[in-house]
Amino acid sequence: MLRLAMVLYSLIGTTLAGSFVVVSLVMGYDTLWPILIAAAVGAVAAVPVSVLVARQISG
Repeated sequence: MLRLAMVLYSLIGTTLAGSFVVVSLVMGYDTLWPILIAAAVGAVAAVPVSVLVARQISG
């Protein structure tokens, strides 16, 4: 299951980080630090999401 979670993280992590960056830009935060923080929060939030999705897939 760990291997599946790592593969899923590569997809889910980039998706969530990109979504969080887009949200921060839409909210008007267009400097470096808010964008980096949004990307980091998205990458960290993707870890439990990847594990949950891997558990659901593996049964």
